[in-house]
Amino acid sequence: MRKRMAAILIIDDEEQVRRLFQVALAEAGYRVLTAESGPQGLRLLQHQEVDLALVDIFMPSMDGLEVIQLLHKTRPTCKIIAMSGGSWEWDYLDAAKHLGTNDTLKKPFSLQELLHAVATQLQSSHP
Repeated sequence: MRKRMAAILIIDDEEQVRRLFQVALAEAGYRVLTAESGPQGLRLLQHQEVDLALVDIFMPSMDGLEVIQLLHKTRPTCKIIAMSGGSWEWDYLDAAKHLGTNDTLKKPFSLQELLHAVATQLQSSHP
């Protein structure tokens, strides 16, 4: 018997990144929501339940570290994967781990790496 489709929220200010990830994750069988900013993603979560959030670190208006802190407080069961391609990405990804992310991905990464990271996190939350 198949369980319900896992829901994933992508929060990234780059439209091409959101679209690419959305298509890949939807084709893999996930229900995908997208947001172009931290505030928009947090608003979506007021009305939607998600199992996992993919959060970009460098975004205007509210950076990913702030989003991760708020997600961790308001949605403690939601798995979080932080993504970054900035020049100091390891420092920020390391900070993201300390804030409670379950995994990190350094851009650029392959869709296969993305799908593997997502599947790993979702398996660990649904034994």
